[in-house]
Amino acid sequence: MSSVAEGFSINWIKMKDYETGTILWEHQSAWDLDSLIEAHVPKSILQCRAVSREINFSSKQAIQQFRLVQYVKLLGQLLEEWTFEFGFVIPGSENNWEQVIDAAPPDEMLPAEVLSGNIIIETCFYDDDELIHRSSVKVFYD
Repeated sequence: MSSVAEGFSINWIKMKDYETGTILWEHQSAWDLDSLIEAHVPKSILQCRAVSREINFSSKQAIQQFRLVQYVKLLGQLLEEWTFEFGFVIPGSENNWEQVIDAAPPDEMLPAEVLSGNIIIETCFYDDDELIHRSSVKVFYD
């Protein structure tokens, strides 16, 4: 494991309705490398036009080209892949990073009953091409 990876941590994450700012899900503790977290979110998140994801992270080392790639998998099959660029991270810093994710059109959205428990969102954090952290969330719609 590189020194960048050893000094990197995801401290918490929040998912919000982008239009109202209402928090729909949050995980308020650190994520271990290669962890799988279960998220119980309200079905209403599927009705949002856009969702805001806020990630709080810390890095002991400088990160030159911080980015993340997110893979959305249904029953193990890749449905979507998104890439978000952050850029330079100051060594010894704690940062908040917010991304806005636009929803699929309503006629393309799968129902909560099909998605619940069958969706895994894998998020990989990189310094350029070097993987420094990976975590996964299994999503249940309540």
